[in-house]
Amino acid sequence: MQRLSTAIAKKIHHGHVLVHDSQIIQTLRPPCDVFISHRGVETKRSVAGLLHNFLSLLGVRPFLDVRSLKPGDKLLEEINAAIYGCKVGVAVFSPRWCESWFCLHELALLVEAKKRVIPIYCDVEASQLQVDDAQHSASDFLRYRHALEEAKSNVGLSFYSSQGDWSKLVRDASDAVLHNLLEAEVEKPQL
Repeated sequence: MQRLSTAIAKKIHHGHVLVHDSQIIQTLRPPCDVFISHRGVETKRSVAGLLHNFLSLLGVRPFLDVRSLKPGDKLLEEINAAIYGCKVGVAVFSPRWCESWFCLHELALLVEAKKRVIPIYCDVEASQLQVDDAQHSASDFLRYRHALEEAKSNVGLSFYSSQGDWSKLVRDASDAVLHNLLEAEVEKPQL
């Protein structure tokens, strides 16, 4: 994929600024451009955190629970709103990702809302990701399994922390996000 520059990233539409009676009024914009789903214990201080920081530097509005939520926020309400408001989702899959109800819920919501999902396989192969039917109701199991299969059908990035180049992963993931954001802007219906 061709390297995307900061200049291209700035072309992504983030809302309008209107000037009226010497006041600057910023229109409402989605809570985020990119929703980063991750299993915090395994990736918040590595892949997810680094990606959030790099995207922020590029002027993209990423949502990462540990960085975007503040005390007193309603956890599920904020997560759901961020997913519905985003244009692209990043699923940072890790060895125990499928054990997290939040991760499964987030991915299912991203798929159901027809968001673009970029998978990043961190220290795990796609084939190793399985939803345990004993842990969920029958309807939730089917919902989560469908979402996981949908995400696994997308081209993703693979990374092994013991031998990988972290800066290359963050650059490649950021490029994938920017590319998908630009495509989402082009596909967005004009009002």
